[in-house]
Amino acid sequence: MPEKQSYTPRISVVILCYKAGNSIPAFVQDVCNAMDRLGNDYELVLVGNRNRGDTTDPTPAVVQALAAADPRIIALSLEKRGMMGWDARTGLAVATGDIIALIDGDYQMPPEDLEHVCRQLIDDDLDLAMTCRAVRKDGLLRRINSRMYNLLFRALFPGYPVRDVNSKPKAMTRAFFSALRLTADGWFLDAEIIIQARRHKARLGQIETVFHEGNRKSFVRPDAVLEFLRNLLAARFKEFFIR
Repeated sequence: MPEKQSYTPRISVVILCYKAGNSIPAFVQDVCNAMDRLGNDYELVLVGNRNRGDTTDPTPAVVQALAAADPRIIALSLEKRGMMGWDARTGLAVATGDIIALIDGDYQMPPEDLEHVCRQLIDDDLDLAMTCRAVRKDGLLRRINSRMYNLLFRALFPGYPVRDVNSKPKAMTRAFFSALRLTADGWFLDAEIIIQARRHKARLGQIETVFHEGNRKSFVRPDAVLEFLRNLLAARFKEFFIR
């Protein structure tokens, strides 16, 4: 196994690989191409966490093999104790870069968007840069749910110019990330980041992107809308007690 790097990279890219399986190597190569164009030292954190007792998912073995072949790659294949938010937090916790980016590894978001948001973050001296899905190629119901969710978010948390709360990739400075207190285990993690960005008056940049259908089924449950609503209302309530 190659010896892992002992320096601090400029950029850490956390890739959520849950059940992405054998499509991961191609996605990782596309991410590497984007990072090479950006021209900064980087590391990749591949989050391939597994469900207890699942012996059919090749994802943990795939991410471990990629890490064994490249010293810039860190692989996680922990037994899952949550959903997307928990996976993201395990990956963010081991990222060491001065800039930290988070993206789903299923090609719904183009890997080249990482180059664009990281460049915007650096060039415009921002705290947080992210995409907004100007074109969506997923199902009608998801598009409607997303629009309603973003309208509700802006009504409950006004005054912050975010256009698309759940869009990725998100890139942030180490200083901004260190100020966050992320606790979400599920799909609310993206909103939690934006709520705290609003609270800290983080300098935000956004670029438009195309959202694709992806190469794996959606893991968002039908009751996710109610879950988002409950979490938004609870988060709005908590804001009254935070100075």
